[in-house]
Amino acid sequence: MGRFDGKVAFITGAARGQGRSHTLTMAREGADIIAIDLCAPIDSVTYPMAEQADLESVAKEVEALDRRMSWRIADVRDFDAVQSAVDAGVAELGRLDIVCANAGIGGFGKAEELTAEAWGDMIGINLTGVWHTAKASIPHLADRGGSMILTSSTAGVRGIPNIAHYSAAKHGVIGLGKTLALELADRNIRVNMVVPTSVDTPLIHNQAAYDLFAPDIDIPTRADVASRFAALNALPVPWINPSDVSALVAFLASEDARYITGAVMPVDAGQTAT
Repeated sequence: MGRFDGKVAFITGAARGQGRSHTLTMAREGADIIAIDLCAPIDSVTYPMAEQADLESVAKEVEALDRRMSWRIADVRDFDAVQSAVDAGVAELGRLDIVCANAGIGGFGKAEELTAEAWGDMIGINLTGVWHTAKASIPHLADRGGSMILTSSTAGVRGIPNIAHYSAAKHGVIGLGKTLALELADRNIRVNMVVPTSVDTPLIHNQAAYDLFAPDIDIPTRADVASRFAALNALPVPWINPSDVSALVAFLASEDARYITGAVMPVDAGQTAT
């Protein structure tokens, strides 16, 4: 038996990276899945975004685990699209128990140099999108309670140069999550935040990130920046795996964490220990 037999999890940004990992982790533990992803480029994002084929591939993997997945292409900035996806998923799968507000983008630039478009896209997806995810999910969770896990970052608990828009959004996720935890406690809905260090996904593995971390190297590579990412962490690792975050997400969604709410939980290789 799995920890989530008979339950349904809604996961945003499910096509790849942490979202894909969360989706497959939940499915292996018995959950059926409601999943959305934008699956389209964003002008202010310098690395390739997920595509529809990525989301379809995740759905096939879920089905291979003998679980069901209701999926749609949807932009978390569009509340009506998020609500429609959740409502349709609940109608198909019968319930909602777990929400993983994971969808997010990355980007770099000094605060004074960021464009209004880059700022708006970042706040829209990484913060407003989390609120949309919660708002669309709460009516379905209210009948039986459940667990929400919001993805923040080490940049959500400390200042980090060159990512003011990202840091602002991730700080906001923590404030939003703590408030939701208080507002929803009487309905037995738990809300917690995960705080990962750098994760081995396209959000950090792209040329813009490499150029930022290694400005002294002409066209730096993954190998060139590994030691520089490692310098951010206490443990001698440059980045963690998506599965490391999924393990914490699954714990927070499970009955083992039934009395944990409003918590800010690091999986950060010690980056925020000081």
